[in-house]
Amino acid sequence: MVIRRACGRDAERLTELVRGSGAYRGAYAPMVEGYRVTADYIARHRVFLAEGEGEGAAPVGSADPAAVLGFYALLADAAELDLMFVADAAQGTGLGRRLVAHMKEEARAAGLRSVRVVSHPPAEGFYRRVGARRVGTVPAAPPRATWERPEMVFPIPAPVRPQAAGC
Repeated sequence: MVIRRACGRDAERLTELVRGSGAYRGAYAPMVEGYRVTADYIARHRVFLAEGEGEGAAPVGSADPAAVLGFYALLADAAELDLMFVADAAQGTGLGRRLVAHMKEEARAAGLRSVRVVSHPPAEGFYRRVGARRVGTVPAAPPRATWERPEMVFPIPAPVRPQAAGC
């Protein structure tokens, strides 16, 4: 499994992962209905994907040997984690934790000291386990989100600077 920067040609595969997510079935389905990750979105933001083969891999076209296992989108200008998805079959493998760690490193490299995430309600526990703290609630925004959503923040520690050797 490798985490790499997404590019425009990945847009369709990321869209398929979003639309196929089991977390957005039933009452949550309107949130991803018709949703598209576009090449323009990928070009404008820090979008990284995890891809690999075998267990937990989401199906992809036969021309691409690696399957998308998950991805995230960090909006550096807004200091916000906009999207994060892990393929249903890859959940529980530690991939989400690895993606969050990667996102924190990207945020640190961008000079951010915190990253906001408006969480899908069932994902709140996951985000808390990987270091986010709840700071509020975002009201429903019909027609897509007819429910309140937890607003959370990941603190991003400043980089550790090596101390100069003294005499």
